[in-house]
Amino acid sequence: MRYRHKASCIRRLLPLALALILALPASAQHRAGDFDHYLLALSWMPAFCAIEGDARDDARCAPDTGLGWVVHGLWPQHAGGTWPEYCRGDARDPSRAQTAAQADLYGAAGAAWHQWNKHGRCTGLSAESYYRLARLALSRLTLPDVFARIENPLLLAPEVVEEAFIEANPGLNPDMMVTTCRDSAIVELRLCLTRALEPRSCDPEVLRRECSLNAARLEALR
Repeated sequence: MRYRHKASCIRRLLPLALALILALPASAQHRAGDFDHYLLALSWMPAFCAIEGDARDDARCAPDTGLGWVVHGLWPQHAGGTWPEYCRGDARDPSRAQTAAQADLYGAAGAAWHQWNKHGRCTGLSAESYYRLARLALSRLTLPDVFARIENPLLLAPEVVEEAFIEANPGLNPDMMVTTCRDSAIVELRLCLTRALEPRSCDPEVLRRECSLNAARLEALR
């Protein structure tokens, strides 16, 4: 009788236990430091402002800011096109002074905090080291001068953006980067990097996120 009662309790509790497990966010299973390579995402800030920043009164969208390509984030990636986020780890959160010091890199201190919280923890690095690594990744990339002179919106093929980056960085090729679009506008350029920050070919799953438009709008600088 005792065994049957115990078995009956287990049968009743099992669905609840499974439900609780399934309810846990997938990110809770992500471990800091467990990843394969990086994705350096650069946002074209005029597009962000036109699509959502202006509606938020985002300070990065104020007139005469002149912001063009801004680091969106340095994102740890798994092989095969997936990625960890909101990892658990022992690293301390950055102070307000630390995030404020990254405003020139991300465009705003709040953006720096968000990138640490969502992606930086997953590197297994300290916040200071993560921000330093993001700066190093950007410093190894030459931003094409042509984008500093966009005074009027342009309609162009997304591959033109990549060609400009390849011309400024001869070690790159189209398989190492992805240009993404939203609302018919070019919004980001994403560069695949090794853990040592060397350019690498992107996984097929990443390349499939390439903008499929024949022509997309490149918003003018503010």
